[in-house]
Amino acid sequence: MTIYYSLTFMLLAAEMATFCVLVFPLPHKVRKRIFGFLSESAAVAKVAYALRISFIFVAILFVDALQRMFRVTAESELAKQNGVAHSGNVQTENSFAARKFYSQRNTYLTGFTLFLSLVLTRTFSILLELIHTQDEYAKLKGTGASGGDSTKEVSELKAKIADLEKKDRDFETLKKQSAQQAAEFDRLATKYNEATGANSSKRD
Repeated sequence: MTIYYSLTFMLLAAEMATFCVLVFPLPHKVRKRIFGFLSESAAVAKVAYALRISFIFVAILFVDALQRMFRVTAESELAKQNGVAHSGNVQTENSFAARKFYSQRNTYLTGFTLFLSLVLTRTFSILLELIHTQDEYAKLKGTGASGGDSTKEVSELKAKIADLEKKDRDFETLKKQSAQQAAEFDRLATKYNEATGANSSKRD
């Protein structure tokens, strides 16, 4: 794996760890302090700016990996049509299989990194909004204010909380889909390893 794809993998691992921290059930006070620090710290803002620039390069890598995957797939299909893949040349078969596997791996790697960056950004904004809404609701509940306007505001806040909880469930669905895609990637890798092992045994 080249250096830029290794860095992309490290970025993906960091995103996964950050996502687990964000969705981990924490007490309201602890979560409020963490999100307050992340949203107000100047150092965190500089890191976020650097990450935005890095995601531009990841997007370029994703487009390049996608083009390579399509090109390698087309070459593999053309080779099958011409009978190269069935000519008995094990080295040629392994070469096509390896190129196809690496191109798919790079596409999945960069694609997951970009997808998770969008999920993290949206999850952070939703949770931050939820914290502010819970604080406002606690203030209104603590003051014991009465009247039609206060009742209306409380109803609106409850509706906001219900909407945010619905969005949180949607992100749980996205997380499950990401896990399924990762399982599919592992299946492709296992299939490739089995195919390579079978070809190696034929040569022996």
